[in-house]
Amino acid sequence: MTDQLDYQQVTVEELAALMKRTAGVHVDPVTLQQQADSGFDTFGLDSLGLLGIVAELEKRYGLGLPEQAERCKTPADFLALINGALKTGV
Repeated sequence: MTDQLDYQQVTVEELAALMKRTAGVHVDPVTLQQQADSGFDTFGLDSLGLLGIVAELEKRYGLGLPEQAERCKTPADFLALINGALKTGV
């Protein structure tokens, strides 16, 4: 028996792939990592694109994500919120 929680975590690479697949926005994961505090609009992702990413993640994990996810302004904020929700199951 282990005390370590086993939970999924969305990586920068996965976020870049989701941006491409759901919104048609091509961004290099390295660039996304380096500019994670820049606004999503810097990468060409609008609010509808972000909504599509949230919907895809909800479907993937079978979990309703916090409403704030759709309003995150930066990849860093988005990943922190999503990974926190996945960790706690909320």
